[in-house]
Amino acid sequence: MQHRVAVIGGDGIGPEIVREGCRVLEAAGGRYGFDLDFTEFEIGADRYLATGELLTEDDLVEIGKFRTIYFGAIGDERVKPGVLEKGILLALRFHFDQYVNLRPIKLLAGVPTPLANKGPAEIDFVVVRENTEDFYVGIGGRQTKGRQHAELEVLRSLYSVKFGLDIESDAEELAYQIGVVTREGSRRVMEYAFELAERRQKKVSSVDKANVLSDVYGLWREVFADVAAVHPSVSTEYTFVDAITMWFVKNPEWFDVVVTPNMFGDIITDLGAMIQGGLGLAPGGNINPRGTSMFEPIHGSAPKYRGQNIANPIATVWAGALLLDSLGEHEAAGGVVGAIEQTIADGVVTRDMGGAASTSDVGDHLVRLIGRRS
Repeated sequence: MQHRVAVIGGDGIGPEIVREGCRVLEAAGGRYGFDLDFTEFEIGADRYLATGELLTEDDLVEIGKFRTIYFGAIGDERVKPGVLEKGILLALRFHFDQYVNLRPIKLLAGVPTPLANKGPAEIDFVVVRENTEDFYVGIGGRQTKGRQHAELEVLRSLYSVKFGLDIESDAEELAYQIGVVTREGSRRVMEYAFELAERRQKKVSSVDKANVLSDVYGLWREVFADVAAVHPSVSTEYTFVDAITMWFVKNPEWFDVVVTPNMFGDIITDLGAMIQGGLGLAPGGNINPRGTSMFEPIHGSAPKYRGQNIANPIATVWAGALLLDSLGEHEAAGGVVGAIEQTIADGVVTRDMGGAASTSDVGDHLVRLIGRRS
């Protein structure tokens, strides 16, 4: 069988870590009996600076012909922060309706964690983050005296009723951001989380802040109860976002599948990355179960290390394992993760993990391991 994969190396260290990832995935294909056809797209800072193009309609049409995107990293010091991230990475997520952000929080054998008395048996859960709604829908702005914004009519009325304030006369300047949670958007990501839990330890923990933001996250809770009712074999719990940050640190073994709105998920998955050993070991998937999905490391582009062959490729390789799993190549995906663990055990790691291996050294070792796995 052949699988076609769109490849976007992006910026900084992105192209070199994706290059190693592609080598490892090709080795997995050879070992487990499938072929991978990689098509590279030159999308990122270099093209933007040369042409002014971020993500074109032609790009989207061509990328939409693939089930999976293998993505490196985005961001460049020559470009104002946010331009590339919003115009490329977020644009891909929204265009392809990648409504699930999947983050395994798994401590691999041989990797230290900052949590005392915890090991791989205690740190092995998954965060399912809603990826297209909440406070990241892009509705917001700033208001100064004498300037009018249509979105402020609701805020003006709200402030008048609740606080007795007139925004125009009492506020010199204000900024606002509107969060949107829909019943449909919540239900579909929760269904994904429950279906995943049924293949794991049959427990789902919901994250919200309904005790304060009762309207927006009250709806989230209602939908969670509705979805839980049709999955009676799965146990459930409600957790406030501030509380879950404490329990991630104190008792990570309590969690199996965690489902969370967009903004809270963005925050708690970085905490998860640290307890699993750091950003260099943290993969992620942006998933549309019936469309085009994208897989990437969650770390940045680290442009100062570009071209030095010292970046840690493990998160990218692990993201490649998630990509294989999404294509139905489950045995190969497990084989890649197993090879990562063996590589760590063999001490072939980059300097951020206390080793002396180069980016390509790690890739070479992984390829050799996969090639000889029985």
